[in-house]
Amino acid sequence: MDTGLIHEGERLDDLQISGRYILQDPKRFCFGMDAVLLSGFVSVKPGETVIDLGTGTGILPILLEAKTKGEHFTGLEIQSESADMAQRSVSLNGRNDRISIVCGDIREASGIFGKASFNVVVSNPPYMIADHGIANPSDAKAIARHEICCKLEDLIRETKALLRPDGRCYFVHRPFRLVELLSDMHIAGIEPKRLRMVHPYKDKEPSMVLVEGKKGGRPRLSVEPPLIIYEKDGVYTKEVDEIYGF
Repeated sequence: MDTGLIHEGERLDDLQISGRYILQDPKRFCFGMDAVLLSGFVSVKPGETVIDLGTGTGILPILLEAKTKGEHFTGLEIQSESADMAQRSVSLNGRNDRISIVCGDIREASGIFGKASFNVVVSNPPYMIADHGIANPSDAKAIARHEICCKLEDLIRETKALLRPDGRCYFVHRPFRLVELLSDMHIAGIEPKRLRMVHPYKDKEPSMVLVEGKKGGRPRLSVEPPLIIYEKDGVYTKEVDEIYGF
């Protein structure tokens, strides 16, 4: 491993799956459980191509490359510093032949890659609307959490354009925006096919929702059993342990 790729202030985190690592900078936005749980919800078939819209430091392409038999994985990220860190993580893992990182705008994704270019689109998009509690709109954490550079409608539009016929997409979002997400998908011709709520504890309200859609799919939504994160304080459920690779 080329430790010269690690810059001052960064840390190298062990992803505990197939010897994969990722660079993170605590001063910027670090990946959370939502990205990991999404990686366990995504289905990638052998030979398929995948793009992650808003990849951050590349967590989803790195995890999906390790977990699936997809042919190639691409991460698109608008923040150049995050894209650079993602690229260095890919190099540290020796996966430059399987993972590509591109610095660019989600709103222009279909122009960058061409229409109908991917079998699978994944995204862990900003959850909050742009004017909700932002102190500094140029801050890396604010861009990752708020719809400053990309709104939900932009994400759905570009997802549809990027997907091949019958292609699939996978999103993680917040339950309070679920109606908006499903409605935008349906209107765009991406039919919601699977939905799973994520609860911190079995007796608590859901904190996340995982959704799969199919371009040109027929209307039929399957609601899966809830995913519970914790058995008790500090103790993951068996299923979450398996998703993390513990």
